[in-house]
Amino acid sequence: MTDSTLPAPALLDWVRNELRTPVSVTAHPSPAREDSRVWALRRPDGVRFCLKVASRPLSYERETFALRHAVPALGSGHAPQLRASSAEHLALLLTAVPGRPLGRLTLTPAEEVRAHWQGGALLARLHAAGDLSGPRRTEAERSLRAAADEAEEHLRQADGRLTPAERRLVRDLTERLRCLPLLPLAFVHGAARPRNLLWSPASAQACWIGFERARFATVVHDFVPMSCGIWADRPELAAACFRGYGRELVPEEHHALSGLAALDAVRCLVRGPAHHDAATTARGRRTLDRLMAGVFGERHTLARIR
Repeated sequence: MTDSTLPAPALLDWVRNELRTPVSVTAHPSPAREDSRVWALRRPDGVRFCLKVASRPLSYERETFALRHAVPALGSGHAPQLRASSAEHLALLLTAVPGRPLGRLTLTPAEEVRAHWQGGALLARLHAAGDLSGPRRTEAERSLRAAADEAEEHLRQADGRLTPAERRLVRDLTERLRCLPLLPLAFVHGAARPRNLLWSPASAQACWIGFERARFATVVHDFVPMSCGIWADRPELAAACFRGYGRELVPEEHHALSGLAALDAVRCLVRGPAHHDAATTARGRRTLDRLMAGVFGERHTLARIR
């Protein structure tokens, strides 16, 4: 490892002071455009931790709040625990958790179903743990309207990548977000996707990480990433997740899901080309194609996997 891959000396001093011991450091691989840098730490006694440094104050503030406010409800081994934080360094010192991201594992279909079932059950715990009083409820109630407000700017940035018919559809679906009745609210993960859902084959246990986008919003926000990704080809995984969650989406939530997916598609068609990320571009294009064909967000009933 070269020095450029190590945390800054002042940051390492902070870590050693918090742990009161020297540590060995290994850089974690991070996806493009990740909101943070992560290092694996090991004390001389073999106990492992993670050091995470956010790229911006908002990400640091959101994850720190999440780890203190709601994440402990997931239980030991199902999410990192906050050991220490430093606003000066935008740094979080976290306990290590077992498992690897689903996207980096080769699992049997039964293991995948179990992982998504547990992922849904853990999201239910997270959603139930949020304190929706006062301004937090207001923030959650405004989340769909806030998403609709973003649509026009994203369409402007995506100019030339959508047909006129696709632009009309996106505007129609996102404008409907303003007209929906009040939907179930929660403290949401904000990035509930395969890279943040870990699975440990040894213990058959799931774990959520990556809470830098956690916030108060409608429950349905947490089902957009998977619906626009792996669930498109694997409806049994969606059914497993909702079974673990304990309920299906109500019809109004399905309408919201389509609007949020349209916005996600346009974002992908902006970010993907900008970062030469073919996978993100393909995700946006596929979601938009499914919305145009009217086959996005089919309901995945609990009965399918009983």
